[in-house]
Amino acid sequence: MIRLEDVYKIYPMGDEPVHALDGVSLTIDEGEFVAIIGQSGSGKSTCMNIIGCLDVPTEGRYLLNGRDVGAMRDDEQALFRNETLGFVFQQYNLIPRLTAFENVELPLIYRGMAERDRREPVLRALEKVGILEKQKNLPAQLSGGQQQRVSIARALVGEPSVILADEPTGALDSRTGKEVLEFMRQLNDEGNTVVLITHDMSVAEMAKRIVCLSDGKITDDRTVEKKH
Repeated sequence: MIRLEDVYKIYPMGDEPVHALDGVSLTIDEGEFVAIIGQSGSGKSTCMNIIGCLDVPTEGRYLLNGRDVGAMRDDEQALFRNETLGFVFQQYNLIPRLTAFENVELPLIYRGMAERDRREPVLRALEKVGILEKQKNLPAQLSGGQQQRVSIARALVGEPSVILADEPTGALDSRTGKEVLEFMRQLNDEGNTVVLITHDMSVAEMAKRIVCLSDGKITDDRTVEKKH
């Protein structure tokens, strides 16, 4: 499903170019729950941008569902991203003037889906995250945890192949953050592929596999042993 083949991402910085990713090779299969962990400057954000089709490698190849993302035109890449990936962000990225329903509806609008066909999947996604009764509320009328659930519903509404979560608990208190992570694990148990980006090992350990990045290289890739 996700395959990075000897990927480099190099940024020109004066006389010494920065290798944000330095020969990364990584495969994530359908149905996995993988945490990519690293401190600031490790390359994890660059890795997320490439996996999320928001950037392309300087060298190497990135294949998503068998397609070479770097070979696509910008408009092809944007459509492919909308159809294949669902994003969950640390700061929720909800539009303040839109209701919860309207925020969740956005990916379907961008996809060009007719209005009559959008209502059912939006309601289904809101119900799935347990926030259907808040569908008419604006983001300012919701708690942080509720806003993140709207963000997750927006990620799910288009039935993407991959859910990509960037520090999804970073703006939440510990109890609400744990609830969101449990929900991510539930989504994975239902068959969704989840890729979680974090700097926090306690968050990463909620996943089933941990990939550690440092200085643009993978330094560890291991399965998480679950405690009984």
